[in-house]
Amino acid sequence: MSLNPETLWYNESHEWTQIEDQSGQKIATIGISDFAVEQLTDLVFMELPEVGVKVTAGEEFGEVESVKAVSPLYSPVTGEVIEVHNELPNQLEILSEDPFGKGWLIKVKLSEESGLANLLDYAAYKKQCDGEA
Repeated sequence: MSLNPETLWYNESHEWTQIEDQSGQKIATIGISDFAVEQLTDLVFMELPEVGVKVTAGEEFGEVESVKAVSPLYSPVTGEVIEVHNELPNQLEILSEDPFGKGWLIKVKLSEESGLANLLDYAAYKKQCDGEA
């Protein structure tokens, strides 16, 4: 099941996040946008954090490598990694096929929400991408 890109929040660095309330805890599912996947083209490697790692909004949590470049992955939120899409680094084609669904990267239990104010809504993110294309 793919998420609607228009309902997600974005980093300027092209990571998306969906925030859900699960049993009183805010959980963020994080991925990279279709724009980022298209810009990187031929993906060859991805490094993701382990479960239990603490991430901070705006800080690196992993990287994705294409034949063109190595790009850091920046967390849109602050909290603890509670789930990692471990099959993804061995099946990078999923990112091209379904970046807003099966292509999710990590899930994070939020420890604070202050970083959310820095995220872009879809209209602002699309405007940024149109300027980069």
